[in-house]
Amino acid sequence: MKRFSFLLLAGFLSVGAYAQQGLDALTEKAFQSEKEKSDKAITDEKSSVKPKTWLDRAKTYENIATQAIKLDSNAANVAYDAYKKVIELDKDKKTGGPGKMAKEAEEALKGQTLFQAFMNSGIYKYQAKNFTDAASLMSKAGEINPKDTTAALYAGIFTQNTAKPSDAKAHFERYIANGGKDQSVYTTLVSLYYQDKEIEKALATIDKGIANLPNSKDLATQKVSILVTSGKMDDAIANIKEQLAKDPNNVNNLLTLANIYDGKLRDSSEELKKLKSSAKKGPNASKQLEDEKAILKESQAELKRLSARPKTADIKNQITRVNQMITESKTKITTLEKEVAEQAQASQAAGNQEQKLADLTKTVETDRASVKEYYSKALQVDPNNFDANFNLGAVYFNEAIQIRERLETMDMKEYQARGKEIEGQVCGKFKQALPYFEKAKSVKDSDQDLNDNLTNLQNILKQFEEKKVPCIESK
Repeated sequence: MKRFSFLLLAGFLSVGAYAQQGLDALTEKAFQSEKEKSDKAITDEKSSVKPKTWLDRAKTYENIATQAIKLDSNAANVAYDAYKKVIELDKDKKTGGPGKMAKEAEEALKGQTLFQAFMNSGIYKYQAKNFTDAASLMSKAGEINPKDTTAALYAGIFTQNTAKPSDAKAHFERYIANGGKDQSVYTTLVSLYYQDKEIEKALATIDKGIANLPNSKDLATQKVSILVTSGKMDDAIANIKEQLAKDPNNVNNLLTLANIYDGKLRDSSEELKKLKSSAKKGPNASKQLEDEKAILKESQAELKRLSARPKTADIKNQITRVNQMITESKTKITTLEKEVAEQAQASQAAGNQEQKLADLTKTVETDRASVKEYYSKALQVDPNNFDANFNLGAVYFNEAIQIRERLETMDMKEYQARGKEIEGQVCGKFKQALPYFEKAKSVKDSDQDLNDNLTNLQNILKQFEEKKVPCIESK
């Protein structure tokens, strides 16, 4: 996933190192001396139990982190831990609560100086490409000042470069909650949620972004993309129509909406084709079952008659054959009874099939009309749009093929009654596709799919002309 690349990041990084650039040798030596003094003090048995030793250490390392970071890139964490130690050691002798130095340390842990120490340290680690530590330090800065947008922003950016980039979500959420309005934060947070399959959170984030940045076309486009790829087609359609109400001449939205309807048309057409295929009637198992039961009854009567006769060798052979016939009939009856039950269920399900076919046929017609409508609207805005011309031509071409399939299922009587009319409709749809393919070719002559379709179409129309079939054009 594409990560952040902000111009403001570069500016902030240069500010982060401002103190270090102006540090002269004498000042650096003083910081080094203070550092060594503090390091020695905490190893001394007596000094190490005094709150002041740790308070001085906290301030020393705090200053190193903000003004001389090269001396110790971990100075901010050392200062933080030292302040914590002060609170641990300094207790009021009367109340048992925090003493004076402990209260000072508590304030420091929420203060701007320590916040800046962690910010500076995070920047320094980032410059050194130690992204994990950079993210941790910047996150700590955010904890010290949870309302700061800069710390939240860069904690998120730095975290994206770590082994767990999705952990950046919490930082970007805090940035937004604190009033941050950088569009890239919204789009990146949406992408993080989307790649983790948290679709509802991704959409909620986009809605927040659109509310805060109502003129953002990128967020609106991203929302449509997520709705489509997550299968929320009806929501995608509604969303694009809302955008078109504000900007009816947005070609991209018109094409996107046409493409969505085009996909729905393909799905509904395929479903209709399967439904029509399944509607074909199979053999009548009920009649076969009735006939087989009659055979069984006759065989059983014959067995009864034979059993009453003297058991000669011939009679015994006949009884054996009849028993075998009875066994075979019973097996067939069991199988046929199962088929009859299945056909009964199928028949019950088919009770609504006619209505389902009618509904699905209407859906196909509605989807096709919508595809034509929005490709046509796109061409009204941009007559030379290749995609709109090519795809609208393909809609008419495919419609012609679907109508032609009706001819293939006709018997001679049906063909004599309506065949010529249907052929005229097929020719008409092919003819309607021609100008769109020709226009697309004038825009882009190198598209092989277009050239193949156009050549095929021209040959088809030539055949209709040779057969003297009148083309019947319709919407």
